[in-house]
Amino acid sequence: MYAFSKAVNSMHSEDVKQLMKQASGKDIISFAGGMPNNDLFPVKEIDEIYNALPEELKKLCFQYGPTSGYPPLVSSLENYLKTKGLEVDNNKILITTGSLQAISIITQEFVNEGDIILTENPCFVGALTVFETAGAEIHSIPIDKDGIDIKALKNKIASLDRKPKFLYVTPNYHNPAGIIYTPERKRELLEVLSGTGIILLEDDAYSDLYFDQDEKHLTRSMKSFGVQDVEIIYTGSFSKILGPGFRLGFMLSSEEIFDKAETVKQALDACTSNFMQIIANEFLTRNKLEPYLKFLRNEYSDRKNLLQKHLKTYMPPEITWNEPKGGFYTWLKLPSHVRSTDIFKESVARGVVFVTGRTFDPASKKDDRLRLSFSNMPKDQIEKGVKILSEAIKHVLQNSKMVIS
Repeated sequence: MYAFSKAVNSMHSEDVKQLMKQASGKDIISFAGGMPNNDLFPVKEIDEIYNALPEELKKLCFQYGPTSGYPPLVSSLENYLKTKGLEVDNNKILITTGSLQAISIITQEFVNEGDIILTENPCFVGALTVFETAGAEIHSIPIDKDGIDIKALKNKIASLDRKPKFLYVTPNYHNPAGIIYTPERKRELLEVLSGTGIILLEDDAYSDLYFDQDEKHLTRSMKSFGVQDVEIIYTGSFSKILGPGFRLGFMLSSEEIFDKAETVKQALDACTSNFMQIIANEFLTRNKLEPYLKFLRNEYSDRKNLLQKHLKTYMPPEITWNEPKGGFYTWLKLPSHVRSTDIFKESVARGVVFVTGRTFDPASKKDDRLRLSFSNMPKDQIEKGVKILSEAIKHVLQNSKMVIS
């Protein structure tokens, strides 16, 4: 037996590994993967960008870069974030190897073993793995269709014997719940945190993927609200708007937080891939991002509409859900006596996979939900997948009724 560290004993790390396997399995219809469909990537545009690069810039692609990020990309990102109303002049951007690395860096920067982190329930499983690996004590607060439960958050903060290091939230097209916080709920959250010294970690990977232009204003980040007495660290990602394989994310924070974060990143990987940063920067500066985002919004909206149509057709009346206004996910609610892990066993035997609700519960217990991702699904498989899943659910429901009776 090896003397492994406590850091490898994350309750959710096995869930993540299983999720990645399910998302890439062949000959199976997968609602599991929270990722773009391969056919949607801008392969032609990237080919054109790389082929048009000057020789010296191509050589630079293969070289180390500054830990803080490729300077032209940092500058391009500043301009991009300004269009979202974010205050970049008094903050600094750190380029990271995916936004999950940004979450990991922030956690290493602030959290010692036994420190408290507040999260939503449900919560992005990748973040849970990071927090558990750090040995944090995780306290979760439920969310509803409008965002985090404000009363429960107040009660949780009041009940704790020491101050949490930060509150982690994903307010725009939540993973896994698919909701978007209302502007009122965002303001209420900031009011609760005001003066507490609790940092807000605002994870915003999906805000560019709204389905209705008239609702774009709902995606406004809390860091853009100009609140002075709440420290907000904002993280973003290229994974959902360019491609996960780029492994490009970023964090926007005050200079003091940035300086320590840069030190942590230096120890982790020295720098993020220059190759990917240069390509991403060219994608931004050549004004290719917005046309590509319009294409993605239409594609994901089509997939969402197909999923909604077939859920309404095939799902038994006991199953309920909220229709998402953007992002990748639909979050199905089961009757309280039915577990999504039981449905998963039945569903995978029939050739359809999804992600169980238990995966996203910080305590790995609450299991009356299941996440369906429509982003990676070929359109012509959605109906078949929903039909098979609904049959599996009906089978489990029938068996549960027999057990109860």
